[in-house]
Amino acid sequence: MSSAVSLEVGGDGVLVATMNLPGRPMNVVGDTLMEGIAQACAKLADPAVKGMILTSGKADFCAGGDLDRMSQWSKPEEPFEGSMAMKKVLRQLELQGKPVVAAINGHALGGGLEIALACHARIAIDDARLKLGQPEVKLGLLPGGGGTVRLPRLVGIQAALQICGEGNDIAPAKAREMGLVADLAKDRDELMAKARAWIAANPKAKQPWDQPKFRFPGGDSRTPAVAQMWAIAPSVASQKTWGNYPAVRHIMSSIFEGGLLDFEAASVVESRYFAACVMSQESKNMINTLWFQLNAIKKGASRPAGVPASKVGRLGILGAGMMGGGIAYVSAKAGIDVVLLDTTQEAADKGKAYSQGLLDKAVKKGRSTAEKRDALLAKIQATTRYEDLAGCDLVIEAVFEDRAVKADVTKKAESVLAADKVFASNTSTLPITGLAKASARPQNFIGLHFFSPVDKMPLVEIIVGQATSEQTLARAFDYVAQIGKTPIVVNDSRGFYTSRVFATYVMEGIAMLKEGVHPRSIEVAGLQAGMPMPPLALQDEVSLSLSMHVQEQTKKDLAAEGRTLPEHPGTGVIRQLVEVGRIGKKAGKGFYDYGDDGKALWPELTRLYPTAAQQPAQREMIDRLMFAQANEAARCYEEGVLRSVADANIGSIFGWGFAPFHGGALQFINAMGARAFVERSRGLAAKFGPRFEPAAVVVKMAESGGRFSDAA
Repeated sequence: MSSAVSLEVGGDGVLVATMNLPGRPMNVVGDTLMEGIAQACAKLADPAVKGMILTSGKADFCAGGDLDRMSQWSKPEEPFEGSMAMKKVLRQLELQGKPVVAAINGHALGGGLEIALACHARIAIDDARLKLGQPEVKLGLLPGGGGTVRLPRLVGIQAALQICGEGNDIAPAKAREMGLVADLAKDRDELMAKARAWIAANPKAKQPWDQPKFRFPGGDSRTPAVAQMWAIAPSVASQKTWGNYPAVRHIMSSIFEGGLLDFEAASVVESRYFAACVMSQESKNMINTLWFQLNAIKKGASRPAGVPASKVGRLGILGAGMMGGGIAYVSAKAGIDVVLLDTTQEAADKGKAYSQGLLDKAVKKGRSTAEKRDALLAKIQATTRYEDLAGCDLVIEAVFEDRAVKADVTKKAESVLAADKVFASNTSTLPITGLAKASARPQNFIGLHFFSPVDKMPLVEIIVGQATSEQTLARAFDYVAQIGKTPIVVNDSRGFYTSRVFATYVMEGIAMLKEGVHPRSIEVAGLQAGMPMPPLALQDEVSLSLSMHVQEQTKKDLAAEGRTLPEHPGTGVIRQLVEVGRIGKKAGKGFYDYGDDGKALWPELTRLYPTAAQQPAQREMIDRLMFAQANEAARCYEEGVLRSVADANIGSIFGWGFAPFHGGALQFINAMGARAFVERSRGLAAKFGPRFEPAAVVVKMAESGGRFSDAA
């Protein structure tokens, strides 16, 4: 008897099969779980058994496929056979001739939802936090346990395409509305009672697709209305993905072809596409980074061991601009009392109003209530008095990027802060060790670099100064986790990691403009490379004047050390636009003109920087944008700014949107191979300058056959 699924027959003849995979916090789909479900099928065949309830002994129903197992597959036959083996068991489950109900007590995602789909009915606990869905596409995969076959036959082709192609979570109420679940229950007892009642009412249950007169809801792939959708769906997908995510194409193909075939043939087609996804480099990249490395970070791989866990009860924020207001919101949302301080009460109140605006929207959309909004706002105290910082566990300064201003607020806050509490700077470029000189206790001083807008961006970059203690780092890490953000930890340096590498992307795009590349081509190359925004538009968002200010500050700092800042070819372009008042989106004019009807590239750009007769190949432009970033990330690793490969990869994707299908800036080099990366970098350096010379660490890897690895 498999210990993965316990079996118990009640007096009413209903078999309760409870999934409880040993040694794992969640049920995951693999051989062990499927063997347990196969044994439940065998027990269901007993003439004394009238039906079966499949449920879970864990907090969630089932989390999905076993990615540890998938990552070891090296030949396409392995995912194909694994997928078909799972389907064989699920087919036995639904063809027994007896009713089977999935009693969904927690998240049912990926393979977990596919198991539930093979049951004749699904009943879920009505909890908005409970998630149903097929998120495989987010790791470069498709549902390989029948998801692209059963879903179109249950909810229709268009809805199935959306569920599988977008991978978003579905709340139980929405799932019931679309026919994904049959009923909802308020708690576990009602869940089981309703499942038993369904079995009693449907003694000879059959799946819709096993009925002789079955028709796809809304029609199969041949139906005119559905055929019309298929005529445009690939173009819409291509517009969103630029062809960088093969899983999206494979999902569409599997659903389209499955909509022309019978159930069994469609199942084989799906397994073939599943194998193609598993074998793709894109999926390997994404699973490695967005699953294994991300989970390692979330479990505290970058946190000092041996330091007791801590929580922030009261937080001080200096500066109530958009950044300070955003930090106040996410902290209050996590249950922390916040003191939001600025030089005038009007400015402090404006910072608090940022939270009010977000909460009012949530109430309007039905995602929150007026009571919850008011309770959260009551946690934010807008003030101008430093005395109100008394009792804070952590103070974060989010004032203007000016060393003197930051030094002033540091001293004022520390005069009120208890000696053992932490002070953090939200600077994006100024070295923490230098800023800590204004502190009376540099061992308690750390960098916490948030990204804008704070309520949406998932990352916080923690910067360790030369004097920062392990205890301070652990406390900062715990706070970032407390507010639900992903922390990466880096060592101190000018621009740290994210700002430094991000700048190479926008500056390379601007350098192309100066060379005579048409601005529209530059922007398309950025999007086709897989970046969320093109370089010129992104520079407008950041603001050209801020970039100029950072450049000037860096020049001064280096001059004080007797060094000079080598000028990037793009710097002169920024200077020229700032001089004519084109400082970015906030002023309504930068590389783009901004108006009520949207934005458009400034027509004068091509006059200032005439378009060259000979335009570069698209591949060359994409390579320049991507190699500039990956090479700078490698330099950060080489210099010890980066503490781990995981921090580098997660920081690049979550921080500035480095094309996720590459798996991060260092995984980009791993996937290509160090030798090929060095060869291409040298070719770019010969044509465009020494900034493309490959980092020494990658040159060494090319010689030794090595790769970036935290295990090394």
